[in-house]
Amino acid sequence: MKKISMKNGEENGTTAEVFERFIKSTLAKGVSDKTVTTYRNHFTCISRHFDSTIPFSELSNDIVNDMIISMRQSGLAHNSVVSYTRVLRTFFNWCNGENLRVPKMPKYKYEETIKETYTDDELLLLLKQPTKQSDFCEYRNWVIINFLINSGCRAATIRNIQNRDVDLNSNHVLSRHNKNKKIQSIPLCEAMVSVLRNYMTVRQGKGSDYLFCTEYGQMLSENALRLAIERYNERRGVNKTSLHLFRHTFARKYLIDCGGDAFTLQRLLGHSTLEMTKHYCNIFDADITKNYDNFSPLAQLKSGTTKIKKERKQ
Repeated sequence: MKKISMKNGEENGTTAEVFERFIKSTLAKGVSDKTVTTYRNHFTCISRHFDSTIPFSELSNDIVNDMIISMRQSGLAHNSVVSYTRVLRTFFNWCNGENLRVPKMPKYKYEETIKETYTDDELLLLLKQPTKQSDFCEYRNWVIINFLINSGCRAATIRNIQNRDVDLNSNHVLSRHNKNKKIQSIPLCEAMVSVLRNYMTVRQGKGSDYLFCTEYGQMLSENALRLAIERYNERRGVNKTSLHLFRHTFARKYLIDCGGDAFTLQRLLGHSTLEMTKHYCNIFDADITKNYDNFSPLAQLKSGTTKIKKERKQ
């Protein structure tokens, strides 16, 4: 006699339909719209490598493996495959919580890459103060560049800072819009305090107004900020135009040039865990390169501080 099983009705839907239920659940938990958009876009790309209209209950290890192989053979960048499979793993973890049967999701190995950062010469070009004849936007962009080099913050932080968040007497700015949903205090060096004090006499506005705004006092869109910095850099003769590259540059200079440590860098960058901060330490070899002349066998031999003894043969 066949045993009667209580099968979850949700498993009868297509994979795409179950994914939409995952999206709704994610939205209900307060995950940012940007993250949800990333989930949707990645699933669209994933669906080019397997049929997302198949019943969810028919998903198997073979289908998942064939999907990953298809991604690799299509010429996708290694870390793009990592990013897509990470989203799929998040989806499968949710499915497990809903008692839905899912295939095994192999962890695709991340390939560490080194991004070229801004050089000191390029930073000095970008930090050259605009003339008094410059318009507000040029002046604002210069202040933004100063702020990025001072703090290494994300573009979203730049866009969301309000006048009331700036405390020049205590040398810090409160960042209320962060990836980890926590309020962060951004320290300001004295040079940055001076730059912001002058800027705010020009910017003016109410406490609830955005600090780095359009020339009409409105919030900068993500695209407007990106284009503004891109054009600013190009006018200064700097071919690198990435906003996020300032974050990498800040991490490199803080660790190597300024002698900072990983734990403080984690707080400055607003990382929830030390994992991403360790990534910066690894790619810049911050810990192993400091004072290496004191530990290098070659340096000791060259300086004559180590006497070489020749062993006698017995």
